Amino acid sequence: MSLAWDLEERGTGGLKEACGVFGVYAPGEDLFQVTKYALYALQHRGQESAGIALSDGRQVYLKKGMGLVSEVFTNYKGPLKDVEPVAAMGHVRYLTSSTPRRATPENAQPLLVRSRQGCLAVAHNGNLINADELRDRLEKEGSIFQTSTDSELIAHLVARYGSHDLESSLKGVLPFIRGAYAFVFMAEKQVFGVRDPYGIRPLSLGLWNGHYVLASETCAFDTIGAETIRDIEPGEMVIIDGEGLRSVQILPSERKALCVFEFIYFARPDSNICGKNIHLVRKELGRQLAREHPVDSDIVTGVPDSSLAAASGFAEELGLSYEMGMIKNRYIGRTFIRPTQKIRDIGVQLKLNPVQKVVEGKRVVVVDDSIVRGTTSKKLVEMFFRAGAKEVHMRISSPVVISPCCYGINIPASRELIGYKKSVDDIRRDIGATSMGYLSQEGMFKAVGIAKEELCLACFSGNYPIDRG
Repeated sequence: MSLAWDLEERGTGGLKEACGVFGVYAPGEDLFQVTKYALYALQHRGQESAGIALSDGRQVYLKKGMGLVSEVFTNYKGPLKDVEPVAAMGHVRYLTSSTPRRATPENAQPLLVRSRQGCLAVAHNGNLINADELRDRLEKEGSIFQTSTDSELIAHLVARYGSHDLESSLKGVLPFIRGAYAFVFMAEKQVFGVRDPYGIRPLSLGLWNGHYVLASETCAFDTIGAETIRDIEPGEMVIIDGEGLRSVQILPSERKALCVFEFIYFARPDSNICGKNIHLVRKELGRQLAREHPVDSDIVTGVPDSSLAAASGFAEELGLSYEMGMIKNRYIGRTFIRPTQKIRDIGVQLKLNPVQKVVEGKRVVVVDDSIVRGTTSKKLVEMFFRAGAKEVHMRISSPVVISPCCYGINIPASRELIGYKKSVDDIRRDIGATSMGYLSQEGMFKAVGIAKEELCLACFSGNYPIDRG
């Protein structure tokens, strides 16, 4: 292998993406439909593109496209429908960059490459922070890239490694990549799942009809009727094939650093991570927020959907009335993961609407999970006042976001963050709220129930578990 590079040299990649991945090895099953249903369950993790790859044991077939799973696969009558598969994988993606060229069909995943090792399909959740360095070196050595995603890098590394055994190739090349990742790989007769040594991005193992499955979240297992077994450990690789399941600790894990934002916002409420139910954690976040920032009010409401549990916990803790004070248009995607500010602004107005008869003349507590730029919060406060609210008290069930994320969640540069170098009262004035309160970091740790040393808190603290430079 010609890539005898100094791993101490650091590079920072510019591509940031976080997605949903799924993989299954189950000969004789209808894996196209199963994978499609699993992707429906993971749709909240990305709405830009969707893709499914199937293997019949001899070659891999791929269908992917832009849009939701329903848009890509409803009424689909292509070759995937005729494959008799032994294995399958799927991916949903969202774009976190405003660069238009990245929102293209070729960047949709899974990525499929063919080399002397055979077929390799790749699905990635996360972000490689040394992507630019790796890409530059590979291009200098003659590699030609078909996409602008950092996920393609691993395929080039495997192709150049020189081994005909995919397991050996992955063991050889994964030490060269740095960042947050949960990979699902598929060859003709094998499925692999790999998690980064810090476990920043989630990946779980399940059992379906006697067959092993992998998914970003356990809600996908519930949807297809699978049983959750456990989380893939940081630095672990699992190999699923005709002989069953094997596990290899492919990279040493010096510390865990699961992204705490999975609990606060990103994961679906019915998913379980580290054995903890997301809904119950969010409800406890709301209870802890109420203990730290009580307020004399008439009703409590949450911002659908990720803040509803926290809002109900807040209301219960203070003995206040919890009301559905805001309705979400469920045909509009998350504004948080839309790539441009203009689209985010329009999205807020299309997506949420206060219930006037509920909030009119009331002192309203609005619980939200986080504030990033402040765009949504300001518009929410304006909407509630226009609907006749007498007071609008904002309560945030997470600490102040002060730093960007380089591990795959769309938290922008510091200068774009409303919490960067601003006091809580400054933020209150900016968004026009009557009062303002954020959950403390200590309160967050208590509610999540995981030691701070085992969480990635970079967006709240500016301390990154993996050295960025």
